Amino acid sequence: MTQKEIAELRRRFRPDKSAINHIYGCYVNGNREIISYLDEPLGIMPQEESEKYLSLLKKSLSGTQGKNLIDIVFSTQQVADSEEHSLLMALRDSQLKDGKARKAFYDRVIGTLDMDGGNYLLLMAYDAYDVPYKGKDGEMQADASDTVFSYIVCCICPVKDGKPELGFFAGENEFHSCTANQIVAPPELGFLFPAFDDRAANLYNALFYSKKPDQLHQEFIDAVFHTEPPLSSAEQRDAFETALSDALEGACSMEIAQAIHERLRDQIVQHKECHDPEPLAVTVGEVGAILQSCNVPEEQVSRFLENCEEQFGKGTVLDPSNLIDSGKFEVETADARISVDPERSYLVETRMIDGRAYLLIPADGVTVNGLPIKATSVPEGSDGSAD
Repeated sequence: MTQKEIAELRRRFRPDKSAINHIYGCYVNGNREIISYLDEPLGIMPQEESEKYLSLLKKSLSGTQGKNLIDIVFSTQQVADSEEHSLLMALRDSQLKDGKARKAFYDRVIGTLDMDGGNYLLLMAYDAYDVPYKGKDGEMQADASDTVFSYIVCCICPVKDGKPELGFFAGENEFHSCTANQIVAPPELGFLFPAFDDRAANLYNALFYSKKPDQLHQEFIDAVFHTEPPLSSAEQRDAFETALSDALEGACSMEIAQAIHERLRDQIVQHKECHDPEPLAVTVGEVGAILQSCNVPEEQVSRFLENCEEQFGKGTVLDPSNLIDSGKFEVETADARISVDPERSYLVETRMIDGRAYLLIPADGVTVNGLPIKATSVPEGSDGSAD
């Protein structure tokens, strides 16, 4: 799914926009027991309450692609004949009205999901979107639709104890401490099925959401989708750095690190500026070309490519934003950490002086704890050391 397609669906999560007319789900305690079931028509709820439910579901379509939002791909065999795909299809085709299918899904999630012993609310809804026709000029024509996109959306929201607050008790005309019993927090994870690709249903894909990119709840992915769990953004960066470090035999220079960061950052910035709806991707071969431009020996470049193939799989494309932090360039030693504007990372150098490695940075406008510092020169004939 592209960012535009995700945004198009997100705009529907309002009472006057969506065809969602019912909310299903269950409230689960820390012992994995269902405390209560949810089976409520939106039409009889107060508007404020229905908007809160839709807002929670909408959040499961938020965040950054490749980090918070990850494509789940089913194999052809799964789509043809598998319990997990058949269950998702039964939920969608019945518009979530099949009670047995809902119970089977609840049991599958509750039996595997690890929420650190906390309570949570599982929410589900069905929507049928009459997809407007998009003309060559990009304008939507709502009265010219020939596609209905039917899908289900699910999210898992932690339920936490409320904090004590002061409240006014009118009968006593006094303020006293009071506590809201249980508060539903924004979702930790969720999914959309099927995917909305090319503005139509793609039964071979689902869109998975995780609030924390480094915590994908792979036990949930395995139970619901039974697919090979994707690497989280943090795992991708670790795998990339390991592949590079091993190939260079631990001798990655500052120049190589700067070149990789600069080239990948340029791609991220250009992709954002051109508003390309397609997710940004870089091939392992493109990173290998950066290494070649830094005069890295061909043998080490080949080893890097082999390491990446082993870590990520053959022909895998990667999201540059998962490999670097484009917003900062940070240098860390055993005793210090220095952050540099990414656009000026070239200012940092490494140099060996008297057999010891040093970082060199132009010292213009230096402040220490906000206090301006004047640089002093070393007297001629002195090595700079004190007696």
